[in-house]
Amino acid sequence: MNALYDLPAPAKLNLFLHVIGRRADGYHLLQSVFSLIDWADTLHLERRADGRLQRHDLGVALPPEDLCLKAARALRAESGCTLGVDISIDKSVPWGAGLGGGSSDAATVLIGLNRLWDLKWPRERLLALGERLGADVPFFIGGRTAFVEGIGEQLTPVTMAPQHYAVLKPAAAIPTAAIFSSPLMTRDTEAAIVKGFLADAEALVRREAGGADKTSGLAGFPGHNDLQRAAEALCPEVAEVGRWLQARFGNSRMTGSGSAVYARAGAGERPVATMQEGRLESWPEGWVGRMCRSLDVHPLAGWLG
Repeated sequence: MNALYDLPAPAKLNLFLHVIGRRADGYHLLQSVFSLIDWADTLHLERRADGRLQRHDLGVALPPEDLCLKAARALRAESGCTLGVDISIDKSVPWGAGLGGGSSDAATVLIGLNRLWDLKWPRERLLALGERLGADVPFFIGGRTAFVEGIGEQLTPVTMAPQHYAVLKPAAAIPTAAIFSSPLMTRDTEAAIVKGFLADAEALVRREAGGADKTSGLAGFPGHNDLQRAAEALCPEVAEVGRWLQARFGNSRMTGSGSAVYARAGAGERPVATMQEGRLESWPEGWVGRMCRSLDVHPLAGWLG
């Protein structure tokens, strides 16, 4: 096998994000549900015999030393493989949004190179390597919607009803470090119980799917994002995006530690409300967004045992 083309790297949403404490080394302890969505980057991997690792940006220019190259370098060092790769990235998921785009790209590189270099690593071995690269990388290697704990490495796979989301990001991006150092960030939210959260979430979805008014309850989805108040203080555009979505869909919530905000647009085959992409909505310059569907399983999940 000399090449793998059109490999998807899907984004994720944090359906909630609670900060429940901090470890002795300073890392914050989190709880969240990560849901895969169908907004994705596309990667192409071409094997090189000379051992060189190179990245080619087909759209937006990425930093010279991004997670994809770090992932390829780490996998080669750990496996002892002498092959190289050309990594071409068609970037669609916006940077600095809190959608996990860079981590997802890295996970897709690891999954793809595991096959392209014929390493035959099991998922557990890639998970351990992904944890060293970044807190969100293990989730994408895990391959499905999950209740996430610790600093992102503890994954409990969950199954949730299909959802529609409107995802919108302003022009501005927020440094994660600035949010986590803000005095406005909550750091002592009471820990949630996995079964309790899922029961509340599924009960809400069933009410929506069976009720005459399918928009009822959208704003009542369990949990919140403990980073949102700090993010809005650092970047007023986050609050502006939230108000726009609230007016259209009746709910909004920031995802992750970036500037993107999403709204639940209903369960089932069709969303209860939609938005048009780009300038058709007369958004301020630099805003990007789209309607997304949830993905229960990563498109490349079957490549790992």
